[in-house]
Amino acid sequence: MGIDDLAKQAGDFAKDNADKIQAALKSEQAEDISDKILDGAANLANKVTGDKFADQVGDVRDNLDKQVGNQ
Repeated sequence: MGIDDLAKQAGDFAKDNADKIQAALKSEQAEDISDKILDGAANLANKVTGDKFADQVGDVRDNLDKQVGNQ
C-alpha cells in the first residue's frame, strides 16, 4: 500500500464521515484542546518576538479559535 492509497483512503473516510468530523470539531473537548494549543503557540510567538507583534498574534489566535470548538 503506497502513499497514494493511504491518501485516497483518508479522503474517502473524511468524505464519508464529514458530519461526524464537523461535530467533533465543534465539541467542547475540541474547544478545550484547541484553546491550550493556540494559547501555547501564541505565547511562544510572543516570547520569540519579544511581544513586538502581540496584537497581531492575538488576532490570529482569536481567528483560529473561531474555526475549532464551540466558542
